[in-house]
Amino acid sequence: MATLHTPDTIPSKLHGPGHPEWQYLDLMRQIWETGSERADRTGVGTRSIAGAMLRYDLGGGAMPLLTTKRVYWKTATREMLWFLTGETNIRPLVLQGVKIWNEWPHARYVKETGEDIALGDFVQRIADDEDFAKRWGDLGPVYGKQWVDWPTYRYRKDGLYERGEGINQVAQVIESLRNNPGSRRHIIEGWNVAELDRMALPPCHKTYQFHVAGNRLNCMLYQRSCDVALGLPFNLWSAALLTRMMAQQTDLEPGELIWMGGDVHLYLNHEHLITEQLAREPSGNPTLEITRKPETIFDYKIEDFVVHDYAPQPPIKAPVAV
Repeated sequence: MATLHTPDTIPSKLHGPGHPEWQYLDLMRQIWETGSERADRTGVGTRSIAGAMLRYDLGGGAMPLLTTKRVYWKTATREMLWFLTGETNIRPLVLQGVKIWNEWPHARYVKETGEDIALGDFVQRIADDEDFAKRWGDLGPVYGKQWVDWPTYRYRKDGLYERGEGINQVAQVIESLRNNPGSRRHIIEGWNVAELDRMALPPCHKTYQFHVAGNRLNCMLYQRSCDVALGLPFNLWSAALLTRMMAQQTDLEPGELIWMGGDVHLYLNHEHLITEQLAREPSGNPTLEITRKPETIFDYKIEDFVVHDYAPQPPIKAPVAV
């Protein structure tokens, strides 16, 4: 049975109204002070609460980009653009210096080969050797594969099934937003039950639903599992970025991002990060400018995105639980 562990209270100078980042900080504080302490898949251990919601207005270029520590928004943006290609191999990310997914293929390689290769050396081999990357850099049918190429199967007269044409959920939702904005079916789903066991990590940010209110596009993201200290800052940026791109492609104004978490947790070995970040106060209001409108949502480049007025406090490093 999980036990409730309540550590010493971390003082807060402000709860509630004010800078939108206080939502995130107060959620972090709530989890650390009142969360249920539990064993987890990684063996690290967490404090966890069930269910949380954050809301951010994206009007006027506003973005949920944390200022109490540096968030590498270009890294998160490159990951989002990679998702939209449907690619599942880490090599394109590695060649751009994006390290988000490196630990999972490395852990699989060490487990299956028994070679105790350092993470940095493994990643260098992924970059240098395309054949090695094909064998060891693939993550299985994660996020982007489901978003733009959800598998289908056709029944044959001989009683067997054959692979059909993949479904591009992103393209379908854009067409639906343009032609039937009042629909309640503007959904991009990543949780393909039949393929979960082939994924390096089943999707955490799993369900995106879009909602048109007047000329504003809202996005509701349901995230089944959320590492609040390391993952959520990236997840908020990425979901807001996707909403901004979808809005631009459908000639709508950005509305609200409503983020909903299921198992919302902090890892026990992130205490130094949590303590340090909760001692800081948010400041400034960074905005995102998209400098051009590509022909489709699949044609954006990293150079199309410019962030203004972002002066964050220093980054806080902590280990990723794999």
